[in-house]
Amino acid sequence: MTTPDDTLHPPTAPAPVGWAQTAVGIAVVLVALGMGYGALGISSDAGYGGVGPNFLPWLCAVGLLVSGLMIIQEARSGGFREMDAPPGAPRGYWFGFVWVSAGLLLNASLIEHIGFILSCTLCYVFACQGLRRASGQDAGTPKVLLTDTVTGVIISAPVFWMFTQFLAINLPGLTASGWI
Repeated sequence: MTTPDDTLHPPTAPAPVGWAQTAVGIAVVLVALGMGYGALGISSDAGYGGVGPNFLPWLCAVGLLVSGLMIIQEARSGGFREMDAPPGAPRGYWFGFVWVSAGLLLNASLIEHIGFILSCTLCYVFACQGLRRASGQDAGTPKVLLTDTVTGVIISAPVFWMFTQFLAINLPGLTASGWI
């Protein structure tokens, strides 16, 4: 049924197919194919559990391949229809990116010198500073810095202990005891 408004405002053409969304799907498929190719070089000798060491890479490659194909199908059939509007500022907050990047670089360069726990704590504090500043939160107060530091230690210490004490994987520590 046509109303007078229909003649004044003809229906709009469907939105163009999202090439960026299709490119993401293609990239996921390429990563899956790369993982599958890499899994070909891993021994398939069955171990204790009846599966070989190449089982998990193959499982991930197949999962990524299915996901990538689904992303491509969704993008080519009209795009992602249920996407929320992106939150935040229209452009990236580069100063926050610098904070997070500095934390990662400091972690990589200091882990051998100050140990896993302290370097990961430093990385966590820098990442929190960048993310807090990017979202407009209070970041530089002593209370926030102390909270971030304590939280970083609470996260990194059990990870260090799990790897060194329970899994017997050597990580850089401050002492020879393996607990710090």
